[in-house]
Amino acid sequence: MVNKQKFDPTRTPMPEQPADVRSKNFLEVALGYSKEEAMLEAARCLQCKKPLCQKGCPVEIDIKGFIKHLADGDIPSAYRVIKETNALPAVCGRVCPQENQCEGACILGKKYEPVAIGRLERFVADTFDSDSACEMITGHTACSLLNEQFKVACIGSGPSSLTVAGYLAARGVPVTVFEALHEIGGVLVYGIPEFRLPKSVVAREVGALWSKGVTFMPNYVGGKTVTIPDLMEEGYDAVFIGVGAGLPWFLNIPGENLVGVYSSNEYLTRINLGRAYDFPNYDTPAPKARNVAVIGGGNVAMDAARTALRLGAENVYITYRRTQEEMPARLEELHHAIEEGVQLELLTSPIAINGDENSHVKSMTLQVMELGEPDDSGRRRPVPIEGKTRELEVDMVILAVGTGANPILLEATPGLDLSSRGYIVTDAETGETSIPNVYAGGDIAGGSSTVISAMGAGRKAAKTIADKLGV
Repeated sequence: MVNKQKFDPTRTPMPEQPADVRSKNFLEVALGYSKEEAMLEAARCLQCKKPLCQKGCPVEIDIKGFIKHLADGDIPSAYRVIKETNALPAVCGRVCPQENQCEGACILGKKYEPVAIGRLERFVADTFDSDSACEMITGHTACSLLNEQFKVACIGSGPSSLTVAGYLAARGVPVTVFEALHEIGGVLVYGIPEFRLPKSVVAREVGALWSKGVTFMPNYVGGKTVTIPDLMEEGYDAVFIGVGAGLPWFLNIPGENLVGVYSSNEYLTRINLGRAYDFPNYDTPAPKARNVAVIGGGNVAMDAARTALRLGAENVYITYRRTQEEMPARLEELHHAIEEGVQLELLTSPIAINGDENSHVKSMTLQVMELGEPDDSGRRRPVPIEGKTRELEVDMVILAVGTGANPILLEATPGLDLSSRGYIVTDAETGETSIPNVYAGGDIAGGSSTVISAMGAGRKAAKTIADKLGV
């Protein structure tokens, strides 16, 4: 039981770089807890008999258990508890929307601030000696205890596939992960900026899977250099599809083909995967501009806007057709963006991108909006104010309005049922597709999702595969 005399209703602050400093570099914004800070925050946990926080976690971490060990100063035991269900704790502790999941369900949050579960998970993962990860996860003293009787393939190396690989490898099943790009991690490396998720953190988590016997094959494009029929013919017992949804959406407004218009996918991939943020150490020059407009209100829009600011833009605008309260981005990311100087152009919707005599972006025409009646999502619908527009002078436009399913793998896989929106149809309980022993999860199986929900889908599929293999 918590000593109520020592109970602090406010959560332990997370040390951060000052906004005026971090807006000029790509170093991680949050600096992480010290051991003393982590134990102080862990002591706030009420150790509920029926912990609702665990039900709020898509991968069902024993949150109460790991926090109890941390409060006692036993970091190895805390790490062991987390790793029983989560293959990527250092990642999840940084980018998961805890406020809507575990922390959102925290009983303490009904009266005070909820326990900072994500920050504690990050601390444990960062502090624990990753070289010991294999033993902690498998219960074995060696990582080579693989059952060569079986083999499983994953196409794509994002969070859902990494979860499948970690779950099965821990049970002795050899797993091969095929990745289209030259670096492992999927959206974790090409989509999320260094200042939110350092590449070294992703590499460390992937390294732990290497040590468990997972084989990674970069430069294999699903549907081209590796296909599902070929894998089944080669004797793989199961295939998991975790290729994400990387086909960018556009608004189909005039001017989208002008020089200086980017999809968020292209822009962030150039900066993150190509390491353009570290030019000239990496020979990938970044596209730069003085005045940048980002269209959208989600986490990807925040990432793009904050990246443009760090690359030297004088003004960065986020145009969003509703108000700040309706923005789907994490509150922490929105707060950080505003602190750093990103400007919100709310209740506006682009209707044209305008170019100069050289076909380069010079401005954007915005339709001024107002909120009407609620739509199917429960949010008030944005309605144009007739005849009211304005110009925004910009020389770069980044569209962060969503993505769709890339058709390359899907078109190369006969018999794979797709939804009306082009995503793979899966069994809600098992993750299995219309093709026996072929599974899918993450963005490709339902549209945009979070890292942790993709991991939850991967875990569900992995459990089904493990049951079928009897491991």
